[in-house]
Amino acid sequence: MVEEAVSEASPSADIVLTGGGSNQMRVRAYNERLVMSLVRRHGELSKAQIARRSGLSAQTVSVIMRSLEQDGMLIRGEPKRGKVGQPSTPMRLNPDAVFAFGVKIGRRSATLALMDFVGTIRFQEHRIYPYPMPEQIMDFVTDGIASIEGRMRLEERQRIAGVGIAVPFELWNWAAEVGAPQKEMDSWRSFDLGRELEVRLPYPVFVQNDATSACAAELVFGHGAHYPDFIYFFIGSFIGGGVVLNSALYSGRTGTAGSVGSLPVQGRDGRTVQLLKIASVFVLENELKAAGIDPRPLWYSSDGWIDFGPPLTRWIDDCAAALAQAIVAAASIIDFGAAIIDGGFPAWVCDRIVLATRKALDDLDLQGVAMPEIIAGQVGNQARAIGGASLPLFSRYLLDTNVLFKELV
Repeated sequence: MVEEAVSEASPSADIVLTGGGSNQMRVRAYNERLVMSLVRRHGELSKAQIARRSGLSAQTVSVIMRSLEQDGMLIRGEPKRGKVGQPSTPMRLNPDAVFAFGVKIGRRSATLALMDFVGTIRFQEHRIYPYPMPEQIMDFVTDGIASIEGRMRLEERQRIAGVGIAVPFELWNWAAEVGAPQKEMDSWRSFDLGRELEVRLPYPVFVQNDATSACAAELVFGHGAHYPDFIYFFIGSFIGGGVVLNSALYSGRTGTAGSVGSLPVQGRDGRTVQLLKIASVFVLENELKAAGIDPRPLWYSSDGWIDFGPPLTRWIDDCAAALAQAIVAAASIIDFGAAIIDGGFPAWVCDRIVLATRKALDDLDLQGVAMPEIIAGQVGNQARAIGGASLPLFSRYLLDTNVLFKELV
């Protein structure tokens, strides 16, 4: 949590520049970042509210807020009159103050999005492919950024903080499942995507696991404001997720905490398999192929799925039965307030999975288990790209500890 007293040695302490790329946007001082983080978390706050929550003096808060307003980081809300005294003027983040690019690299498609300072996607590009290859992804990102920059004003382009990449762990390990040649996928083993992109782009580049990015987006822009502890499931080509404890992403000793796809569950045939072998979109893709149905619409657009009929219903039921087992197992260890389910599909599909998961609990022994609320994610199918775009914003401007800073090695 950011609501703690901090040193007032210098409200606008040393300004440094980030490494990587040639973009020279300033990195805000600690107390400035604290103020912006509080405003972001609560939507809007007055000077008095910020002083109470931060532990900073009213004078220091006034200096910081004046500076942030002059720099265009904060904008004034409507004055609010209390019982006595002058009305207070709340401040909120200026959506146009800063922009960042977020890239989601999937096993069947990639998305590039430009996000503003409050988490709204302004522009995006999308590409589908049989399987991802390094140079193909490089061209998509660089060409897509150039295309989006061409739709922005010069002053907007000067406020781009960086590029965040959300990418699955060890892409080369899933060649068989996605029907890709192992030799070609092995090219990812020695390819440093972040470093190669920084050579081509004038911005710093950050890299994070895709499911971790999605979880972080839910924490920052979704249900995280109401649930300090939750387990998160994002159903993409392969299911992934994360664990949030005390309003911070918990990565664990090796950085792999929250790898929900590895959880053991029972399938329809009674065999025990990993969750990802059931609750992943590649399973639905295979079922559609077996039924003689073209699966390509799954990858055209996350919002554009059609109702595939019985194969989709069967897949949802299987996902729900497996998710219910995984949630019970997780809740037996940690008293989560919520189990949040989201994925790379339309909201109506997510709602069906959530309802089916709740119903699947009726078949399980819940004695001694304090069950969390099972709810749909608030951020939706763009969570991975939004989480990626959040990386440069948190690196330069905000303070939400442990949300997005454990990068891939």
